[in-house]
Amino acid sequence: MSDALVPGSYDPITNGHIDIIERSARVFDKVWVTIFTNSSKKPLFSVEERLELIKEAVSHLDNVVVDSSEGLLVDYARERGISVVVKGLRAVSDFEYELQMAQMNKRLDPKLETFFVTTNVEYSYLSSSIIKVVVANGGSIKGLVPKHVEEALVAKLDGRGC
Repeated sequence: MSDALVPGSYDPITNGHIDIIERSARVFDKVWVTIFTNSSKKPLFSVEERLELIKEAVSHLDNVVVDSSEGLLVDYARERGISVVVKGLRAVSDFEYELQMAQMNKRLDPKLETFFVTTNVEYSYLSSSIIKVVVANGGSIKGLVPKHVEEALVAKLDGRGC
């Protein structure tokens, strides 16, 4: 098999992300979990903080590399010899956006394939944005993110909104 890229903003990483990463790690020789800067999003955590949170969350997976990039996904993949992008889909609304991205990536690099993986039903409603809103309003996210991520969120959002 080949290397796969599981891109995202991961602000922060959730158990839904980890599920997709673990499933990818069972199929591909090497999985690159890479934070890509999304100019339309205002991250709560810095890139460095997100890298550390992700590294701890996937430390049990020997074939996962955690990285970040500010450039185009296709350039990143090409430079590392990655031929597959894995994207998790929660709902039909995710599919429309991800299909556009996959088609643009294919246009920019015809050798790059995108595999869509449906999310585990347990995490189908879960997003980093929802997690931040719940924490900011004093709700519990137990079981939705790793403990160290929950602690980082509570410390970051203690008493203030998103």
